[in-house]
Amino acid sequence: MLRMRDWMRELGAAGCAIGNGGLRMSYEGRIESLKTRHAAIDAQIASEDARPRPDQAVLNKLKVEKLHLKQELEKLRTGQPAA
Repeated sequence: MLRMRDWMRELGAAGCAIGNGGLRMSYEGRIESLKTRHAAIDAQIASEDARPRPDQAVLNKLKVEKLHLKQELEKLRTGQPAA
């Protein structure tokens, strides 16, 4: 079982911070998390597309999710408030 200070050290290494609002991810950590999710969805799209008969509904859902992640990344990069 993790002790509190070990747990907090792991959170800090993952780009998280503890502040007045409780646990929150740092700006850089959030961007890295979005990039990782974006790449994972891209891999899922490629995998589904490589099937002999790809499921178009699954592909459309993944592409919409990927677009939302891209939009959120752009908002963070340009300083626009997140929706």
